[in-house]
Amino acid sequence: MGMEKHYRDEELSEYLYPPDILQKLNFSKSPATFKPKISAANPGEDWMVVRPLQRSDYEKGFLQLLSQLTSTGNISKKQFDERFTQMKMAGGYYVTVIEDKRLSKIIAAATLTVEQKFIHNCSLRGRLEDVVVNDTYRGKQLGKLIVVTVSLLAHQLGCYKMSLDCKDKLIKFYESLGYALEAGNSNAMNMRFEEPS
Repeated sequence: MGMEKHYRDEELSEYLYPPDILQKLNFSKSPATFKPKISAANPGEDWMVVRPLQRSDYEKGFLQLLSQLTSTGNISKKQFDERFTQMKMAGGYYVTVIEDKRLSKIIAAATLTVEQKFIHNCSLRGRLEDVVVNDTYRGKQLGKLIVVTVSLLAHQLGCYKMSLDCKDKLIKFYESLGYALEAGNSNAMNMRFEEPS
């Protein structure tokens, strides 16, 4: 029984990707200005931690946070576990979160997906997705921190570029972090498919 509980605790704390890579990111490589200076290794408060998504984050409000961004649907623990396992096995998914350790609550998140290409000498391209910060934590530079973290992570992993789609009102924010509109190549186009019934 004791061994089984230990295994379950170990499984709950499983990371989507190795966390040590976040400690090595060099924030001086980012054009973003942090006042005061913060980084993934030192997020500004001792009760905050920047880390990869963990299997146990289902219980820490990760999906509730995502629902501030868009519809998540009613995802069961089993569905969450299955998707977590699929993402980990596939590789190329770097869902990164900020946790308020006082409350065991996820307060910010962003996803880096890495595409493998044939172009540019079989290079890698990063995409920034699903950036969200809990509204009640405004003024702590968490949006900037989570975006810069995954952007530097893309560079560390060898991506030749990082792309994102955003609303017009967020263009200046992303420009302040080093992203740029490319003349003649800044359109976002989508083809949406009906949800399966």
